[in-house]
Amino acid sequence: MAPQTRYARSGEMHIAYQVVGNGPIDILWIPTWIWQVEHMWQDAWTTRLLRDLGRFSRVILFDRRGTGLSDPVLGAPTLEEQMDDVVAVMDAVGSRQAAVVAMLEAGAMACLFAATHPERTRALVLYQAMPRMTSAPDYEWPPTREMRAEWTENMAKDWGSGARVIGFAHSTSEEFREWAGRLERLAASPGTALAFNRMLTEVDVRPVLPLIQAPTLLLDRPGDANIDGRHAGYLREHIPDSRLVELPGSHTLPFGPGQDDFLAEIEEFLTGTRRPHESERVLATVMFSDIVDSTRRAAEMGDRSWRDLLQSLEGVVGGELKSFRGQAIKTMGDGFLATFDGPARAIRCAAAIRDTAKSRFSLETRTGLHTGEVEVMGRDVGGLAVHIAARVIGQAGPGEVVVSNTVKDLVVGSGIAFEDRGEHELRGVPDRWRLWAVSG
Repeated sequence: MAPQTRYARSGEMHIAYQVVGNGPIDILWIPTWIWQVEHMWQDAWTTRLLRDLGRFSRVILFDRRGTGLSDPVLGAPTLEEQMDDVVAVMDAVGSRQAAVVAMLEAGAMACLFAATHPERTRALVLYQAMPRMTSAPDYEWPPTREMRAEWTENMAKDWGSGARVIGFAHSTSEEFREWAGRLERLAASPGTALAFNRMLTEVDVRPVLPLIQAPTLLLDRPGDANIDGRHAGYLREHIPDSRLVELPGSHTLPFGPGQDDFLAEIEEFLTGTRRPHESERVLATVMFSDIVDSTRRAAEMGDRSWRDLLQSLEGVVGGELKSFRGQAIKTMGDGFLATFDGPARAIRCAAAIRDTAKSRFSLETRTGLHTGEVEVMGRDVGGLAVHIAARVIGQAGPGEVVVSNTVKDLVVGSGIAFEDRGEHELRGVPDRWRLWAVSG
């Protein structure tokens, strides 16, 4: 259950905030401006990360002035006004000093706050932060002012579709697309989004970096194509007592695959220790499915037409998963991974996707299924059952749904017929496995 939303008074403004956990350390989470404190709890990855932070701290969350549930403003607030809001929220919850954790463009405001209010800043954690977002003669790697202006105008045209968030995230599933679109709409109107991005074009906090007194942890994801790693390098060179740690993964947001590394670095930095990862294990039927001969089809159609087709197919897959109570885990180019709470539903869903892909898009798919215990990590899953399902799909031909013997045994009496495909060695999996192809 999400924590209760309350309001802090900052001058004439009301700032929405929440508190998670009751640990001995206060963490003040400064989010990107695309944020709404109540909607964030509708995403499993975000929920898990915030709860995990709350195991060793008291996490203070808020919506920045002009966004989410906080009072609206005309245009975009200045960094000074936003710092006033941080102080107001801290005072409202009785926090005299906090470890400030900021992500993306919020890192600039966090740097200014740490330099201006050293007595309120216990430590500073900056994730994919940027002290300046436009290029300058001595800071040449960000986009030019003209490039940012064009990008900002294009962003506003499809604001609310989820495209902005999805471009920074780990998933393109239909479920996540719906969540991301709603987040954009709840966080800001198109006009507010334009105002914030125009304001950010002018931000440059480089002069204050040497004045930061708090110990600082810099977290960078080199595999992320959206954020140039030279930002982190510059921060490392100019913030005293700072340390740079590189994280795995290629997505921009801290939530998603690899977020346990993000969490562990923060916990160790603030407490001196990191606790072992705790995971949830459940029984599930794992489905891997992909398009046969996708490389040739993509070359024939061209990139744009191929992307459009994949998006249309993704909508069909999302609808079928919902119909058969499947859970979309992630897409992988021309394929996807999903889980089910019942093997018969998984088989019928696979057949429905196969038939629709063939009839509507002239695409052949192949699917592999296995039932076993999986490790649930937010929206992601892992474990031997996932590995086996990934190997089973390798034994499937065009239009085939191939399952392990475990799946076949679990659907006895369902009326589903199978053809014996014999025993196989599955690379990286112990023993030999009997596989079956679904008939019809």
